[in-house]
Amino acid sequence: MTQTELRLPRVRPEEVGIHPQAIMELLDEWQERKLELHSMMILRHGQVAAEGWWAPYAKQRPHMLFSLSKSFTSTAIGLAQAEGLLNVNDPVLSYFPDDVPESPSDHLRAMQIKHLLMMGTGHETDTSAGIHQAEDGNWARVILNVPVEREPGTHFVYNNGATYLLSAIVQKATGQKLLDYLQPRLFEPLGITGATWDECPRGINTGGWGLSLTTEGIAKFGQLFLQKGQWEGSQIVPEAWVEEATSKQINNGDDGENDWAQGYGYQFWRCRHGAYRGDGAFGQFCIVLQELDMVIAITSATNDMQGVMNAIWTKLLPAMEAEEAIARVENADTERLTARLAGLKLEPLSVEISSPREEAVSGIRFALEENPQQWRAITFRFEQDSAAITIEGGRDEAVNVISYGRGVWREGKGLIPDAQVFQPVDVLPVAASFTWLEPDKLSATVRFIETPFALTAEACFTEDGGLELGCRINVSFQSTDLMTIRGTA
Repeated sequence: MTQTELRLPRVRPEEVGIHPQAIMELLDEWQERKLELHSMMILRHGQVAAEGWWAPYAKQRPHMLFSLSKSFTSTAIGLAQAEGLLNVNDPVLSYFPDDVPESPSDHLRAMQIKHLLMMGTGHETDTSAGIHQAEDGNWARVILNVPVEREPGTHFVYNNGATYLLSAIVQKATGQKLLDYLQPRLFEPLGITGATWDECPRGINTGGWGLSLTTEGIAKFGQLFLQKGQWEGSQIVPEAWVEEATSKQINNGDDGENDWAQGYGYQFWRCRHGAYRGDGAFGQFCIVLQELDMVIAITSATNDMQGVMNAIWTKLLPAMEAEEAIARVENADTERLTARLAGLKLEPLSVEISSPREEAVSGIRFALEENPQQWRAITFRFEQDSAAITIEGGRDEAVNVISYGRGVWREGKGLIPDAQVFQPVDVLPVAASFTWLEPDKLSATVRFIETPFALTAEACFTEDGGLELGCRINVSFQSTDLMTIRGTA
């Protein structure tokens, strides 16, 4: 059997004590809350009980994980410690002799690898804020020069810079980039293929973000931790490390209803209901429910990450192991769920309207006024079932041409707008669709289907031959309204 064939076993949900109706109610809750999910996989007793992808997202595609990457970085530290290449009690500065400030503070000298792991470095703010301004690309030096206001280990602050330093330490201790080090030790044994990880200008994997995996890859990682680091009879990750990494190492609040205030381990969050998780911005989840022998993997595009988890707690958990209910499951229940999961999709906007403007503006190049994206011009070309929209300018003065289906998704490739990811990326797979909202108003949406991001542009063509273009993105670290600009033919 080749590596690409190493899939988790599949079962009907009732075979592992989950009523199909509970999963239907979970899907309903997410839908009613208008949460944009891209994929979901529920495992129980090591088997996939339910899985679904909201088209145009698909099971074979990796998804950008953002801070869920941190849990994988933590695992690399555990593996390197087991091999005797480092120790979590090592001083951080011992790995960066050339980047130490001239007069390092006592708190900086006291900082150990474990403090990076638990987000207890002693900083009062995230240390990654200035890394992209480093002219020589030396992110470690920037991070190590941020003042350490408190004693390490005493104060929790979510810190992307800390996880970057962990990646840099792995590379210094092992002689390999983080991704290369994990490949034979974690990804290959689990049958996870196609993993990619962003790098800093000096060729160090970013650590705290930048990893992309399939949903099944996320689920396998969770199952490995549920099994205390064992996989098919082999101890892949030391059991002691799994226990240490997923236990509360530092207090991060005391809000009983907030799953970001239940304690923090080594790049893992503690949750309510005895669970723990890795998670990433906009709803990337690997949730492990030890007591229920369950793993839930999710990718999505939402700012309401608590809402995603609340639906699990209120709809799925109460239905577990209700023996009387499971005994009453009928084939029709499972068939309805199977059909629902197979039919999950994010519908493209489609309005039954034609526009007399279409022929008039097709092929016309509109010069754009100065704008935050540095786009210089846009051209629309319409065919019977599609439209090609060409944008000139932006990143590296590129010419970005994307083909949009008329009221349907059309797959292709395109450049993502600036400022939506931590570093420039190559051309990405997309699914794009357009429709006329009014005779003079066009709406076009492009989904970057290996990321959470989707860009929607509304173009209003004016009587004087001009263009008013408004662009927004579905989720963002900044404003979701990217810009409103004018253009002239």
